[in-house]
Amino acid sequence: MNVKFRLTAMSFLQFFVWGAWLITVGNYWFGTKQWSGAQFGAIFSTLGISSIIMPAITGIIADKWVNAEKLYGALHILGALALCYLPQVDNPTTFYYVIFAAMLCYMPTISLSNSVAYSILKNNNFDVVKVFPPIRVWGTVGFIAAMWITNLTGNKASVNMFYLAALAAFVLGVYSFTLPKCPPQNLIDNKANWTEKLGLNAFKLFGTYKMALFFIFSMFLGGALQLTNMYGDVYLSEFANVPAYADSFVVKYSTIILSISQISETLFILAIPFFLKRFGIKQVMLISMLAWVLRFGLFAYGNPMDGLWMIIASCIIYGMAFDFFNISGSLFVETTTDASIRSSAQGLFMMMSNGFGAFFGGLVSGMIIDAYFTSSAGTRDWHGIWLAFAIYALVIAVLFAVFFKHKHEPIND
Repeated sequence: MNVKFRLTAMSFLQFFVWGAWLITVGNYWFGTKQWSGAQFGAIFSTLGISSIIMPAITGIIADKWVNAEKLYGALHILGALALCYLPQVDNPTTFYYVIFAAMLCYMPTISLSNSVAYSILKNNNFDVVKVFPPIRVWGTVGFIAAMWITNLTGNKASVNMFYLAALAAFVLGVYSFTLPKCPPQNLIDNKANWTEKLGLNAFKLFGTYKMALFFIFSMFLGGALQLTNMYGDVYLSEFANVPAYADSFVVKYSTIILSISQISETLFILAIPFFLKRFGIKQVMLISMLAWVLRFGLFAYGNPMDGLWMIIASCIIYGMAFDFFNISGSLFVETTTDASIRSSAQGLFMMMSNGFGAFFGGLVSGMIIDAYFTSSAGTRDWHGIWLAFAIYALVIAVLFAVFFKHKHEPIND
């Protein structure tokens, strides 16, 4: 079977697992279970904690001891077991620990999937900058497919979303063991020092000014990455509390409206090679940060009627905001680090963006929303919430433009 097709299938299932529940879990949490916002922020912080702990560790394991594709498959199978147990949970504390277990297994597979794809493509003499984005775009298609299935089957607030995710995770886990082998590239040398033996070489990247700043800004921007995933579906669904909007298409099919964001991703992923070659990593990441400002700002002023265009525009802009940061950042790490620490370096990027960034973003946003934007009756001020997020993204963009120094010569084809 064609290598690119096999990696495409892997990418599709990788993000199908996530898309089955990530966007809709807010409706399950607030609507079905009626648990609090601060507790919900803690749930999303598990994505961050898992990304802090696991990607760097699994990256070291894949670089040193275990085939990356086998480790990848085992993690998905274990994650499927945790997802299967979630429907049995009836209190937020237990839910936290079970979803934490699921995320400990899932989050490192994002960076591992990149490492597996890069390794297989390079072993088959492909140019990863050109070939990887069209493969990765099918991950977004998988995410969209899962969202649509969850919404159209009437399960955007039911436990069935977790069963769907578990099934996909188990299939992907088994499938991973059939992929071309990705053996450790950095075998242990008995003469190596202890940092080399433990696979901690990648942390030396923090010793260079440019890489250190890259990781720091990855963390701060990572704080914004999951905010619309956390609150987007709840925001649109709560327009039902306004009589004029209660029966609108946006309220009934909020998840499908949000899937425009993922559809937009598919287009912007394909545009990444063009932008990277002509503008370079600094400009591409700066564009991403400014896109986040628009993403949040348009949500702040949108509504299901005369402001519908703002909601749709926000969803379209999301593709640029998310892809230009995640995919370009991953490719930047891949092309500026040695192959011997490939998986470890990808793990570091994941740790800073989806780790520390998502952890603080999820936890702090939940507390701030509860403290400053939620009335005593439980009504949330979404206009103020989205404006606060937009101001945060703007501050990050300005600081990045000033402090991140990186020269790039545009390529004219």
